[in-house]
Amino acid sequence: MPHPVIHAEIRSTDPDATREFFRDLFGWTVAAEGALPGYTFIDTGVEGGTFVAISPRQAATDEVLFFVGVEDVEATLKRAEELGGSIIQPAQHVPGTSFGVFEDAQGHRVGVAATG
Repeated sequence: MPHPVIHAEIRSTDPDATREFFRDLFGWTVAAEGALPGYTFIDTGVEGGTFVAISPRQAATDEVLFFVGVEDVEATLKRAEELGGSIIQPAQHVPGTSFGVFEDAQGHRVGVAATG
């Protein structure tokens, strides 16, 4: 299975101000509300591009993450740990998708996601 970057998130202390900033800078608009309060999917104006979302932060600091498509989120997180990484956000399940976040041994945070 190829592992494309399928999703990107800007996790912010103030998602409303973040949405306003990127609206004013790039013309991005809210495409849809997500399942988490304050979580929105963004229309970047590119058909078929990577999904982008702006949300409340889900860690101690603001961050920008990209998510790689995988077949099995839990197995991928486990493998990341075996390779010296650590799990930052264990597998979460919401309608239609599962996702999690790991940090590699150098401190880079990356998300993984699977449909279903």
